[in-house]
Amino acid sequence: MGIVEEAMEKREARRSKPQPWIVRKLAIFITLGIIGYAWYVYVGRLCVPMIRRDTGALGTRGLGIGFLVVFCILGLVMIWAYEKVVFTSPGLAKDHVQKSSAPATRGYQTWWDTESEAELAQARFNASSNPPQPPPPAEIKRSRDGSRPHHHHPRRSTDHQRRPSQQNGHHSRAPSGDENAGTTDALPPVAAARANATTHHRPPPQPQDQSHIQPLPGTSNAPSQKPMMYTRAPSKTPILLPEYRYCYRDGFQKPSRAHHCRACGTCVLKYDHHCPWVGQCIGARNHRFFLIFVIWALLFCLWTFATLVGPNAHASIVRPNYEVDGQHVAIIVLSGFFAVFTVALLVTHVIMICSNMTTVEQLAVRRMREREERVLGRLHARWELRARRATLKEWNAEWGRIGKEGHIWWLGSARKNWDATMGDKVWMWFLPIGKSPDDGLNYVVNPRFDAEGRWLPRSEWPKELR
Repeated sequence: MGIVEEAMEKREARRSKPQPWIVRKLAIFITLGIIGYAWYVYVGRLCVPMIRRDTGALGTRGLGIGFLVVFCILGLVMIWAYEKVVFTSPGLAKDHVQKSSAPATRGYQTWWDTESEAELAQARFNASSNPPQPPPPAEIKRSRDGSRPHHHHPRRSTDHQRRPSQQNGHHSRAPSGDENAGTTDALPPVAAARANATTHHRPPPQPQDQSHIQPLPGTSNAPSQKPMMYTRAPSKTPILLPEYRYCYRDGFQKPSRAHHCRACGTCVLKYDHHCPWVGQCIGARNHRFFLIFVIWALLFCLWTFATLVGPNAHASIVRPNYEVDGQHVAIIVLSGFFAVFTVALLVTHVIMICSNMTTVEQLAVRRMREREERVLGRLHARWELRARRATLKEWNAEWGRIGKEGHIWWLGSARKNWDATMGDKVWMWFLPIGKSPDDGLNYVVNPRFDAEGRWLPRSEWPKELR
């Protein structure tokens, strides 16, 4: 056991160190090499023979000049945007917050950040089966280094956690004492629960009769109240409390929406993802430049692909013995691949920006939707589409929509969300000029959440928003 623990400590120590500088920046040189090669093939082996009217050229002089002008404009603006996203820092939390001691109470890990649902279920099952023991010194050391702890401190009780309006329908508590256990859908054994939820030919299980269960004080045992596993049951984790925002690796309280990047070894403001193609993270202050670069890269790739495929396809038809230049084929393949890649990036990030989400937050929404689908699978068979829509409509009437009213940073409309990241001027959406309107430090909390980050039911929203 000692050897295993030592190996785990060494692995955790390696994971806690940032990647070497050359490893993080290597893809930049590869990207510049690909761009340079595409420039050589397109200009030197397509446009120049047209302009010189060489034998075997794929077009006229005028066509070659037109191709060259558009290619240079798209390529130069793309390189300009790439330079901006590479050299613009995403914003580092350490530049804006001071070192501080760890909070007395360590926050529970939120259910959407778990490595896997089965892992969390097994941990809670073990906790319910075995009384908590003091952690060994090795585990305490790993906790201070920033890794996930293997023990939980008792959650401190607050007045708002005992409000009837927030406890309605959420009376069940896990044996471990975590009031959010029901929202993780973690009922051991997990494999059997998932099998029941995903079986096509087995009728969905119905809620068990709980009439024999005595109601908790201050609550009722009305038949209309369903167990948590048959409701939407949003998480009640107070994610805005200091203990949920403390970074044990950097030793300070992170600003809202900041996350620790293992590759860079530091906390990044409004962390979206670590992009190897630009050699750093995409965050609050370079997300706008990243999207602008993706737009121009897509245009550059589409133009290169189309203007290489068209003349070569025409020449292969009108010239009986025509042989395609192998380097043209290489650039066609590269430009086609990166066109597909950048389309996927563009669509994904436009959707997320219009929802005022980062990639991390979008994954949280996805897990909420997956849980909702499992709950619908318990309540209704797959072919009961009308019943599923009715249940979803009922949930939305009670809580609002997941990813919209149920997103803590949603500003109320797609345009407001877009302007918060991309700016309110149209030229800011396409030209890599100026600075990002997002400073990464100040964000407006959705008024449909309480001051500690819990999603409230519609009955508790401000009157003008109900």
